[in-house]
Amino acid sequence: MQSEMWTKSYQSRRSFIGGSDARIIMGSDEAALVRLWHEKRGEAEPEDLSGNLIVQLGLATEDLNRRWYEASTGQILTDVQRQIRHPVLRWMAATLDGRVEATGAVFEAKFMLPWWFSEEAAGEKYMPQLQHNMWVVAGRTAVLSVITGGGKWVEITTHSDPLYQHLIVTAERKFWRCVESGETPRLFGVEPPKPRIEAVRVVDMSASNSWGNSPLYSAIPGKPFSTMSGLRASSRP
Repeated sequence: MQSEMWTKSYQSRRSFIGGSDARIIMGSDEAALVRLWHEKRGEAEPEDLSGNLIVQLGLATEDLNRRWYEASTGQILTDVQRQIRHPVLRWMAATLDGRVEATGAVFEAKFMLPWWFSEEAAGEKYMPQLQHNMWVVAGRTAVLSVITGGGKWVEITTHSDPLYQHLIVTAERKFWRCVESGETPRLFGVEPPKPRIEAVRVVDMSASNSWGNSPLYSAIPGKPFSTMSGLRASSRP
């Protein structure tokens, strides 16, 4: 039996397209797109992911991810789990993992398995969500903070891409019209521009025996990390 809080959250999410929905709408899985359409129309409940270990690991590490980012960078995150509607397109909204107080950058926390992880893979997988959320809040920068199962924390910074965002808004507008009209949606069918990743920072926690003594790896100076501009092929050792 679903909790009252879950029911209210589900009913709220039916009324708008969020960042995680953008990934499906811009994706290539037609079955997932049609399922999302049924969910938005109230004809189906969201998929039960309580037995999906990867999803649950993401939920379990989200707060740790935020604390780790703050301790590692000295930045402060605000607007945690705040839901924001687009001021004009009321069917667009974003539920934020946070925003960087000093810069206004959109913050997104993710967990990925090491054998599936690379900066390119993370960027391609989550770029629709980042660009959607930046569009909603009129942000110019986004930070993707990834904890991998291989003992790495990766910070990926990217900027808003007007062309990418135009494609996302166009696809989402078509999808929402289908929600309202009852017409079955089709895949958007246009490959978005390759995501531009501005900077990558990798902290390899497995390279230091002392990181485990603190839940936040608080003393970043002196710990092994690498910073680079542009896109690197992989952070695997």
